[in-house]
Amino acid sequence: MDGEFTRTIYGFIRDRQYADAIKILQQQLEMQPSSLPALSLLGYCQFHVQNFDAAAECYAQVSKEYPEQDSYKLYHAQALYKACRYEEAMDAVVKIDNPDMHNDIMKLQAAIKQGMGDLAAARSMVEQCPADDLDTIINEGCLLVAEERYKQAIEKFHHASNVGGYNAHLMYNQALCQYRLGNFAAALRHIATIIERGIREHPELSVGMQTEGIEVRSVGNTKTLHDTALVEAFNLKAAIEYDLRNYDAAMDALTDMPPRSEEELDPVTLHNQALMNMEEDPETGFEKLQFLLQSNPCPPETFGNLLLLYCKYEYYDLAADVLAENAHLTYQCLTQYLYDFLDATITRQTSPEEAFRRLDEMCSQHTEQLRKLTRQVQDARTAQDEDAVKKAVNDYDECLDRYIPCLMAQARIYWDLENYAQVEKIFRKSVEFCNEHDVWKLNVAHVLFMQGNKYKEAIGFYEPIVQKNLENLLDISAVILANLCVSYIMTSQNEDAEELMRRVEKEEEELALEDPDRKVFHLCIINLVIGTLYCAKGNFQFGISRVIKSLEPYSKRLGWETWEYTKRCFLALIEGMAKQMITLPDVITMDILDFLDACEEHGKGVPTIDQLPMFQMDAFDLGKHTVAYEARYIKSLFQRVTI
Repeated sequence: MDGEFTRTIYGFIRDRQYADAIKILQQQLEMQPSSLPALSLLGYCQFHVQNFDAAAECYAQVSKEYPEQDSYKLYHAQALYKACRYEEAMDAVVKIDNPDMHNDIMKLQAAIKQGMGDLAAARSMVEQCPADDLDTIINEGCLLVAEERYKQAIEKFHHASNVGGYNAHLMYNQALCQYRLGNFAAALRHIATIIERGIREHPELSVGMQTEGIEVRSVGNTKTLHDTALVEAFNLKAAIEYDLRNYDAAMDALTDMPPRSEEELDPVTLHNQALMNMEEDPETGFEKLQFLLQSNPCPPETFGNLLLLYCKYEYYDLAADVLAENAHLTYQCLTQYLYDFLDATITRQTSPEEAFRRLDEMCSQHTEQLRKLTRQVQDARTAQDEDAVKKAVNDYDECLDRYIPCLMAQARIYWDLENYAQVEKIFRKSVEFCNEHDVWKLNVAHVLFMQGNKYKEAIGFYEPIVQKNLENLLDISAVILANLCVSYIMTSQNEDAEELMRRVEKEEEELALEDPDRKVFHLCIINLVIGTLYCAKGNFQFGISRVIKSLEPYSKRLGWETWEYTKRCFLALIEGMAKQMITLPDVITMDILDFLDACEEHGKGVPTIDQLPMFQMDAFDLGKHTVAYEARYIKSLFQRVTI
């Protein structure tokens, strides 16, 4: 390389403009493929933009040409380690025979062994390094994290910070340990420090601009971005907010991080984006999780989350296939509890009795553990040991969070059979532990409502949920509000139902002023459910009229969910008319025909299901899954029975 070219490259490297250096070096190597200095610099730059596979390839070639230079062999092994190619990295590093590099070799071997999960070997190697070395202190902390000894790890990272000064990654490690201990407030304080320093020292990273709606270009995976630990901090913040069920705050944390293009995203960010956008875009979410599962490195949570989401969206066959195809991940990534739960959930499709038995065993184990933890909480409070109380309460909450899904899966078996009385019995057995749990209370309310003669009891469970969100009713599921209104009506509390509906209408009007284009369905669904109730009771004239009125204006109220309620009422009406059990006045008949014409006009681009089955697209005629098509079909059926 000539002098001018060398100065240019080193200028880019000095300014950390590695991407620009890479472009020029690649051009140079196209002209001079055997230029080892250029290849060495390219490996250095690729390493710093986290293209570790490319860096490993470069250093492999250089170390082959310069076998006497052990530093290149070490760089090659480091790049392989960073690329999670642990076996290759270990093979490369053990071939280095240089006493002067003993400490560096031991550190790298320890890191590789930890990556492979061999913690005993990793600790043995760390102990061969100088005890007062900063890297040794940090490595000891990392081993303690891997061993789940988080309090001791925090002490090590704090000591390392005192020795070496502020380091964003050490601060992040402390935040991670606090998160693992359940100390979310302490974790968020550490995260706030990382973010504040990152914004102050590196405004060019555009933190928060995406959330504010400002279009900014990707900042790339630069060394500066890596050194700030901003990506790690925002991902951890998103995880904490998600665990606290602050889903909007969790999404903001992901969009606040420095902007990068999708192909530049690290696996953890990609995983979190998939998880937190699943409700709005499950197809893309599944694609990202499937991609991660085939990638290296892959966040260990990916496997379990993908299986759980398959079960949530009722893709049980796919869940079974993924479980069978990745048996090696079962022991690495799934706890015994999660494996048993998934196995029972998948089994429910072919053998509900066997699934119920397995879930019942799991529930029994958890109830026994919950009673034991209840005694521990009481004993700790008697001893006035605050730390013991906190630990016992956290253990109890974690056990309860494992118990609830088993209980709900067990109840789901009878729910699908419409045996609501048996579901209620299952819930009554769990009242000892779950009577304060929101998920449990909501499902109890639903099962009482569905029995048709326990509306007063259902109100007792629905009302507290609504009262907690009285100022933000649109944050509550529309079905909860609708069921509560119906329960009021069925217990002659019509004024309470009307008051609740007026509140919902007021909130919708206020939202319409802020965002005129946004569709809101709460009041519409409430009216639809009420209309459905009257239709179910045989009063089709009033029920259908209520359904028709609820969808006005059609441009804002017509959606897959509202149409689902609507067509059920009309199909029930047509069935009754076909059996000559129902007759309608001519004026209602004309209203129905006009209504179906309007639905056809406004429903051309409105799908009739929330998400088309992603893995069965070929079996679907998309043209038949619009409101327009179904409205036209229902109209033809209606005209047949009215002639």
